[in-house]
Amino acid sequence: MSDYFNGTHEQVRQSARKFIATHVLPYIDDWEEAGEFPRELYKKAGDAGLLGVGFPESLGGVGEGDVFMKVAVSEELMRSTSGGLVAGLGSLDIGLPPVAKWARPEIKEAIVPPVLRGEKIAALAVTEPGGGSDVASLKTRAVRDGDHYIVNGSKTFITSGIRADHYTVAVRTGGEGHGGISLLLIDRDMPGFSTGKKLRKMGWWASDTAELFFEDCRVPANRLIGAENAGFIAIMSNFLFERLSLSIMAYMTAEIALEAAMAWAGQRQAFGRPVKGFQVTRHKLVDMATQVDVAREYTYRCAALMQAGKNPIKQVAMAKNFAVDVCEKVTREAVQIHGGMGYMRESVVERLYRDGKILSIGGGTDEIMKELIAKQMRL
Repeated sequence: MSDYFNGTHEQVRQSARKFIATHVLPYIDDWEEAGEFPRELYKKAGDAGLLGVGFPESLGGVGEGDVFMKVAVSEELMRSTSGGLVAGLGSLDIGLPPVAKWARPEIKEAIVPPVLRGEKIAALAVTEPGGGSDVASLKTRAVRDGDHYIVNGSKTFITSGIRADHYTVAVRTGGEGHGGISLLLIDRDMPGFSTGKKLRKMGWWASDTAELFFEDCRVPANRLIGAENAGFIAIMSNFLFERLSLSIMAYMTAEIALEAAMAWAGQRQAFGRPVKGFQVTRHKLVDMATQVDVAREYTYRCAALMQAGKNPIKQVAMAKNFAVDVCEKVTREAVQIHGGMGYMRESVVERLYRDGKILSIGGGTDEIMKELIAKQMRL
């Protein structure tokens, strides 16, 4: 019913749908239980052109500036039923944009194309053990030493933390506060860099999440992304699309849970009739569908503002909070409609229920989003 998508978007959507049906859905339950998906999936996604959506053609991408092409692909990737797989496969979407936009030409030309081909993996490293949403207080320090920076500190909860080849790392090069933050591109084989063990999580089981450690890590000075002490602006710029992406993940998680609940309510018999034969169940499904539709359409509106070159900070924060709230409500009701089966790990709604929780934390918590909205409202 949406008029935001054109023929090209639909072609890309069908390609992504086929990729998920062929290369993911037959194996996703096993990957979830294993806690990871094969690294070669990145190469398959790169060959299918899915990783390059939204990046410059000059660097091997396609559809730069076409927000709805990215939306279409993101929606179809969520059809994998695994937020962890989407987060892991898509870690380049938060790790690579600063490199593609602000790194030195020779660096971006060396780094970006292999990542978009799925030959290398990129990640973003901002969160630290002592603070998450309070980016301006990060402690990891980088000190200039001739042609290098010497980095000391640690990061945690980093998606693709174990297997990434390149990390876009937020470091402190100046004084306290947001004005002293820079971004450095650090490779996994640089001296002084190491990763901790893979972290065990409530949800997103298929994603690789880890701690990173920097002990006198020597990083060439030409790996500085943008200007020194200007990293906070780049991080905030990155957050806008990340939060839009989390909104998409939220309403798609809810939509898949709704579809599963509708199918179950149609086939499950209780007291001599299908569960959907009871008015209370039908009305519950109607409320769930209404919430999903509103969350989706408002997110589309935010995407349209971004497509038009606007900077809808307030609206995207609202979209994220609303979509996440819908996700939590709808997945909870989907589990309830399934009854005991909804509590079983073989049920897709059980996974969706667990996976949905992180969306109210990642990319800025619900509480941080409300403070951001309040600031935009000048409250």
